[in-house]
Amino acid sequence: MKYDKEKELFKTQLNAFAATLGDYISKEDEWTIRGFIDIFKNIYTISSDTKIISKILELHLFPHFLTFAENIGYDIELATHQNWYPDLSFISKKDRKIKFAVDLKTTYRDEEYPGFCNGFTLGSHGEYFIDRTSLKNIQYPYGEYSGHFCLGIIYSRTEIDKTEETHIYSIDEVDKIPAVIRNFLFFAEEKWKIASDKGGSGNTANIGSIQKIDDILNGNGVFSKAGEEIFDDYWANFGKIEILVNGKRKKMSSFEEYLKYRGMPMKLNNPKAKKRKLND
Repeated sequence: MKYDKEKELFKTQLNAFAATLGDYISKEDEWTIRGFIDIFKNIYTISSDTKIISKILELHLFPHFLTFAENIGYDIELATHQNWYPDLSFISKKDRKIKFAVDLKTTYRDEEYPGFCNGFTLGSHGEYFIDRTSLKNIQYPYGEYSGHFCLGIIYSRTEIDKTEETHIYSIDEVDKIPAVIRNFLFFAEEKWKIASDKGGSGNTANIGSIQKIDDILNGNGVFSKAGEEIFDDYWANFGKIEILVNGKRKKMSSFEEYLKYRGMPMKLNNPKAKKRKLND
């Protein structure tokens, strides 16, 4: 793969950067953001809605991403449109051909199943993933990026009394406002290493992540033994290849089925990473 040395260096730098982020957004293990303020100095508390939390976290961290990029010799481009991939394009100041895709992903711990999180999506496996020269819903063609990374935030949700969500505080009461999230864990990893073999959300063409936190931190996804090329081929053909099961045709929907179809060894599979919470 082109720019392999640059990719390894970028990965090391991104990991080191991720390890520092907790210092910028938390105090005594709680989120320092407590609400929205209006011109009358009224503070409205934040709900536990994951979309709201994700967006505010992104805004909270963005100035630090700019500093990080400048320190390592890169420019950052934000996605031109809201649903485009990736969230951030890192482009080398010395060689504009060197680009890395970084998606910011947040998820919360599943308190009913310790050691697991709710998971997240890792981008589309649609047109731009299949056609590496396509510009549909992507900042640059997929093939122009030398690496595709996820910078993730795993947090715990705080049980907040529902009355708190509608309570209006004054600026003098800011220390009394409860934090809706806490106990942050940051990581950076190539997305293929933490991918599952299942879709990430509803009917959209998104790649899902694994859910066991230790496996996420160690890059121990379903494809970790197989490699990125096989990950690419699996997801480019997900839901398209038809296989015969018990005399009936069905669309391929698991990595085990894919390996059988391609005639590849089962040792490339990482079944432990696929285990559901209830079975672990």
